[in-house]
Amino acid sequence: MGQALPPVNLWSLARITGFPYYGYMNITLSLDDELVKKVRKIAVERDSTLTGMVRDYLERMAVEDAASGRRRREREALERTFESFRFKVGKRTWKRADLYARS
Repeated sequence: MGQALPPVNLWSLARITGFPYYGYMNITLSLDDELVKKVRKIAVERDSTLTGMVRDYLERMAVEDAASGRRRREREALERTFESFRFKVGKRTWKRADLYARS
């Protein structure tokens, strides 16, 4: 997969993204029983819980999305900078071979 991301503090993420909800929210998921059993076993092996694994995954998604938005904004700012430095030099009236012509 991608790079491992550091753990995220939801309180910090809420301030960064402007998300107004500062507490934990309970959600209900409909998952296949076999999937839940398999993932719970994986969670135990990782010294975690199913809820903890879901929370970590969603936190990483939120951080990656915030980071991609920041990268997009930085790229757009760079493109605007390039655009401001672009200038027209006129029509080229010479050929490449002319640069190497000897007198």
